[in-house]
Amino acid sequence: MPTLSFQLNGRPVSAEAPNATLLVDLLRQQLGLTGTHIGCDTAQCGCCTVVVDGQAVKSCNQLALQVAGREVTTVEGLAREGRLHPVQDAFVECHGLQCGYCTPGMVMSAVALLQHNPRPSEAEIVDALEGNLCRCTGYVNIVSAVQKAARTMAGEA
Repeated sequence: MPTLSFQLNGRPVSAEAPNATLLVDLLRQQLGLTGTHIGCDTAQCGCCTVVVDGQAVKSCNQLALQVAGREVTTVEGLAREGRLHPVQDAFVECHGLQCGYCTPGMVMSAVALLQHNPRPSEAEIVDALEGNLCRCTGYVNIVSAVQKAARTMAGEA
């Protein structure tokens, strides 16, 4: 069985993974990081989104072996020193969640967006979140949360 090594939430990890192991299964089953949710298993809903080398990636559509030598960040890796990431804080403050099932994927997509575009327009936010489905909120508060996080991260809020 192949062993892969990569950075996970800022720390080096090694894990054995058969060739067909999906990244989402490695994260949840082997590494115990259950914040990455499994929804559709077909890369349609986005609740399994993680950040790989700065890009939002649907982990149900990515083989674990594809992250060998790369940097993977999950929702568990966002908080620092006991404080939520500004995107996580904004989702709470702006009521950008209801049931919460899609939230980790939405948050990770927003984090990836803000890493590359710290001042996105509303249209750019909507575009970045396009691959993430929410059945509860209607997206208005989610977009507001990303806008608030952008302002906070820019030192404006």
